[in-house]
Amino acid sequence: MFYREAGQFKTSYAADMAVFPLREDRIGLAAILFVAAVVIPLFGSGFLLNVVMIPFLIFALAAIGLNILVGYTGLLSLGTAGFMGVGAYACYKLTSVFPGVNIVVWVLASGFFASAVGVFFGLPSLRIKGFYLAVATLAAQFFLSWCFIRIPWLVNYNISGAIEVPTRTLFGVPVTGPNASPETRYLVVLAVVAFLTWIASNLVHGRIGRMWMAVRDMDIAAELIGIRLLPTKLLAFAVSSYFCGVAGALLVFLWYGSAEPDVFGIDQSFLILFMVIIGGLGSLLGSFLGAGLIYLLPIGLRAFLPAIGIDVQPSTIEHIQFLIVGSLIIGFLIAEPHGLARLWQTAKQKLRVWPFPY
Repeated sequence: MFYREAGQFKTSYAADMAVFPLREDRIGLAAILFVAAVVIPLFGSGFLLNVVMIPFLIFALAAIGLNILVGYTGLLSLGTAGFMGVGAYACYKLTSVFPGVNIVVWVLASGFFASAVGVFFGLPSLRIKGFYLAVATLAAQFFLSWCFIRIPWLVNYNISGAIEVPTRTLFGVPVTGPNASPETRYLVVLAVVAFLTWIASNLVHGRIGRMWMAVRDMDIAAELIGIRLLPTKLLAFAVSSYFCGVAGALLVFLWYGSAEPDVFGIDQSFLILFMVIIGGLGSLLGSFLGAGLIYLLPIGLRAFLPAIGIDVQPSTIEHIQFLIVGSLIIGFLIAEPHGLARLWQTAKQKLRVWPFPY
């Protein structure tokens, strides 16, 4: 009754192929954007903005980047955190050398350095795939982690070996540093994530996205119909690494405020991969759903367990989180390999014909 396409006629090919063909979808998206851009900054607490919304959006952006490579192109990568680190360190060097330039410009520009590194480590993808490509990207992760620790030039020879975010302003308003308000940082992160999600949506729903999916489904058949494998795969690595690099810059400059090399360790790569698997491979919505579930799970456990009278230590909650995430991964791989996004699509399809079962 509330989700119907009856009476919504399409009079052009563009309307029929729209990303959101139903009026209800467009209204729902507008409502979500309104709540995110207006309601949450006005009425949300500092805890909601700092601890929940900002990291959720950043991890969702990193998951989108990995999903482009793994879900849309079928190339397994375990070096996501390393590419995020390249973006963070590149942004730090850029803002140190050119302090007068808008920090948002350097956040977006830092992704190009991660993109270049991603293309370099993606060169073997023409000859190897599957487990062997995963090992190659894992080697990239370890090599980049070594560089973050052993090259002091990346942190301007800081004795602590960590990135210390300076105060930078946007139109006279502090955006980074200790004087930046949670509302300002949240709005900047929201704007960047929304813009890049729109870019990703246009890519995956266009010619480039169809090329990626053709390579994912059968690369030999894709080559036979005229798709050049090496440029297509390297483009996927470049775009994926760009998104991860921007996410890394946002992670350090607009959430942590400072960061050591351990932030971009292998654990971070696996965490983002789990977000993609649980959220749904080959789905932008799944990237947000997976990031929301895995990141918000420990926060929910810390609030829920004491509320029902169970007093647990933070380390115990972390172990419970690992058990739940592991069980969810196994369950989704067996019952629904396409993750939460597929469950949402199934629910929408049932709402279209409700109350009829056919």
